[in-house]
Amino acid sequence: MKKKKALSGLMAVSLLTVIPWSSGHAEKPQWTNVNTYEEQDGSKFNSENYDFVKFSQIGSKLKEIEKLSNRVKVEVRGTSADGNPLYVVTIADPTTQGKFGKVKALRKQMFKNPGKAQEWVANNPDFKVPIMINGSIHGTEFVGSDAILQLIERFATQNDETTKDVLENNILIFNVVQNPDGRIDATRFNGEGIDINRDFITQSQPETKEMVELIKEWNPMVFLDTHGYVKNYQPNLQGLIEPCTPPHNPNYEYDLYGKWAYKQAEAMEAEIMKDHENYSGSLYQDMKGTYIPLRDDSAGWDDYPPIFTPMYAMYHGAYGHTLEAPTNDWDGVRWMYNSIMGALKFATANKQSMITDQIEVFKRGINFDHPFHKEGLFPKAYILPLDPKDPTVTNKAVNHLINNDIEVVQAVNAFEADGVLYPKGTYLVEMDQAKAGLANTMLWDGEDITNDTPAMYDISAWSLPELWGFEAVATQNPFKVNATKVNQITGQGKVSGKGPFMIPNSSVQSVNLVNRLLKQGIPIVRDAQGNFFAKTVANQVSAAVKESGLQVGTADVPADAVAITSLKVAILKDGGMGKQKSHAGTKLALKRLGFDVTEITPVEVAKNPLNGFDIFVYSGTESLISTNLSEANKEFGLQNAWQLNAFKDNVTSFLNEGGKYIAVGAGASRATKTLGLTDDIINVGGSNSNGIVKVDYEGTGLTAGYGENDIGFVYRPTWFTDTDNDEIVATLADSDNFFVAGHWKNNITAKGQAVIVKEQNKDVTLIGLEAGFRDHPDYLFRLLSNAIFEK
Repeated sequence: MKKKKALSGLMAVSLLTVIPWSSGHAEKPQWTNVNTYEEQDGSKFNSENYDFVKFSQIGSKLKEIEKLSNRVKVEVRGTSADGNPLYVVTIADPTTQGKFGKVKALRKQMFKNPGKAQEWVANNPDFKVPIMINGSIHGTEFVGSDAILQLIERFATQNDETTKDVLENNILIFNVVQNPDGRIDATRFNGEGIDINRDFITQSQPETKEMVELIKEWNPMVFLDTHGYVKNYQPNLQGLIEPCTPPHNPNYEYDLYGKWAYKQAEAMEAEIMKDHENYSGSLYQDMKGTYIPLRDDSAGWDDYPPIFTPMYAMYHGAYGHTLEAPTNDWDGVRWMYNSIMGALKFATANKQSMITDQIEVFKRGINFDHPFHKEGLFPKAYILPLDPKDPTVTNKAVNHLINNDIEVVQAVNAFEADGVLYPKGTYLVEMDQAKAGLANTMLWDGEDITNDTPAMYDISAWSLPELWGFEAVATQNPFKVNATKVNQITGQGKVSGKGPFMIPNSSVQSVNLVNRLLKQGIPIVRDAQGNFFAKTVANQVSAAVKESGLQVGTADVPADAVAITSLKVAILKDGGMGKQKSHAGTKLALKRLGFDVTEITPVEVAKNPLNGFDIFVYSGTESLISTNLSEANKEFGLQNAWQLNAFKDNVTSFLNEGGKYIAVGAGASRATKTLGLTDDIINVGGSNSNGIVKVDYEGTGLTAGYGENDIGFVYRPTWFTDTDNDEIVATLADSDNFFVAGHWKNNITAKGQAVIVKEQNKDVTLIGLEAGFRDHPDYLFRLLSNAIFEK
C-alpha cells in the first residue's frame, strides 16, 4: 500500500470468521496445499493474518480453470527476481479468444491516427476494451491476489447477466501475483529487496519490466492495482480508492483522466456499499463509504511521481486506480472483489466515452496540443548528444525510452538547433508524439514543489538526464533535421592502439569494465581524476571492452597513478526492517559497478570479525544497531547490548587492520556517530524530504569525475557540521537555489554545508547523498566506486 498519514484503528484487530459469499460471488476456493514448507503464513508487520492462498497453489489452480473454460488463456510471462513464475490470465468471451491480434492492432491505430480511431469507436459500439487488474505488488498485501483468483473463477465459469455483459464489452487481463517472491516470503519487496511499486521510472526489476511490456501490449483503458490496508482514514470510510489529492504531475492530461476516474471511484464505492451487510465484521457493516482522496482530502496521497504502477499506466492513457482494502482477511478480499466489480460495471456502461477520451490523450500528444498545461512545459524536442568515448549512458537512456513506447529518431546528417551544431548520429525525441506526457516526465528537469503542498508521499524528483548522467537539451524552437527511427541500440565498444589503455571514470559501464579486467588479473592503476589505465595489450582487453560499449584508446600513464586491486565488499543487510530493505538500492548499484558484494547481518558482524572483506558499507536505517526494536523488527537487528558492543569492537578492529568503512545516507551516518567512528554533527532533514540538489564536488579522489555546480540526490537530506577533523570533499552549493527539484521544507539551513567527508585519522567516509537510491541515480554510483578505490 502507499500511505502518508497515520491511520487510526490499524492495530489489534482479530481474525474474523469467513461467511459464505453472496449470490454473484465465487465461493471461497478450496486449494490443495503443496510446498508450504517454503512459504510464510503471514507477516509480523501485519496486525492481521489469515489463511490466504499460498503462491505454490496458484499455478495448478489456474491450469484447472483453463481446462474447464474456453474463455481463459493462462501464460507465464517471465520470472521474478527469485525465479518464480509471473502468471498472466486473459479472459474474454469465446468469440474474441484467438482474435487478440486484431484488438491490439485497432489500439495501435490510436497512436498513428487517433482521429480515425475515435471515428471507428463511434461507429462500432460492439468493440471490446482491455481492462487490467494487477495482483498484490506488495507481498504482504495478500487480499489482492485472492480477490483476483475469485474473479478469474467467476468470469471463467459463471453465466449470470453481469458476467456476460462484462465479457461482451471487455477483455480482462489479470497479472495474478505481481510479486511472487514477496508473497512466498511474506515481505513487501521482491527477492532483490526492491519495492516494485517504486520501480516504474527505473524499471530495474524483472517484475516491473514484465508489467511495462504488458501495459504496452494492451494499452488498457482501465488499470486497477490491488493493495492494503487502509481503514478509518476518515471516520467510517473504510478502504481507499483513487484518484488522488494534489499535487498532480503536470505531464498528465489530467482533465481527461479526472473526468472519468472520479466517477469510476464512486461506482466502486457504491458496489462495496451495496454488499456491506454481507461482510462479517462490524467495521464493514458500519461503514459509510470508502476514502476517495480527491474527494475527501486536500493533500497527503498524491499521484505526482511516475514510480507507482497505476500512475505509470496513466501515461499510457489508462484510468489508473490504487485500491487499498481495509483489512487483511476474507472481508478484505470481499471489499477488493466488490471494488473491482464496481469498476468493471462502470467501464462496461461508459466504455465508448471513456475510450474516446483515452484516445484524446494520444491525439493531444501527436498534435502538440496541451490546452490545460503551462506554456512551455512541453518543449518541441529533446536533443540527446552522444559522448563519442563513452556513449553507454545515452544509449541506455535511448533504449529505455524506446522500451516505454517513446519514439526516438537519429540524425542522418549534422544539423543546427538554437545556434548549436549537432553532429550526425545525435538522438532526438520529438514531442509531437502520442505518449508525449511519459516522454516529458522522464526527460524534464522537474520542479521545486516545496510550497505547493505540506508533504509528499514519496519522491518528488527523478529526472533521467540529471540522475542517469546524459545530456538532454530541450528546445522550444523548430529546426530542420533528416532523421530515421531508432528501434534498439546494441552499440559495441572498441579498442584502438597498442596500450596501455585509458578507461575514463565516466559511467557505470566504465567502472564495471575495470572490475571485470581486475578479476581477469590485468594490472590497473588509477589517477587523481579517477581515470583507469590498463597495463596490457589489446587482445587481453578487447572482448571486455567490446561488451562494455566504450571506446578505449592508448594513453600515457600519469606518474601519480596508484595501483588498484579487485576488492571484496560487505554491505550491512537489514533483512526487511520497517517492511523494506533500505540497503537494497546501494547493493544493486555496487553490483552494477561490478563489485563482489556480500550481504551480512548485524548479528553476523557482532559474532564474526570482518575478515576476508576489504570494504564495509552501511546504507540503511540506524535502527540496525539499536537494541530497542519492535517484535516485527527484532529478527533483523541486534538482539542485546552484548551484540552491540561486539559489533562496535569488530568494526573498530576492521578499521585498525586496514579496512575501509563507508556510510551512505541519513541512517548510516547517524549509526556511524553512535559507533564512535565520527565526531561530526549529523544534520538530517525531514523524513519525506527529497529531491535533486546542486553540489560542489572537489573533483579529485573521492569525488573524481564530478565538479562544481554538479548534481546530487537527497532523500531524508543529510549534511555534516563540526567537521574540523575531516577532509571535506563535497558541499551543497552555496546558493539560495541549490535545491533544484523536489520537496524539502527549510532547505536553506543546509546551503553550503558538507555532504561528503572523510575522517582524517581513520578510513571512514560519510556520504550524505543517496548515491545508490533504489538502483536509480546511475550518475552518482561512481561516488561509491571512488570511495572504494580511493587510498
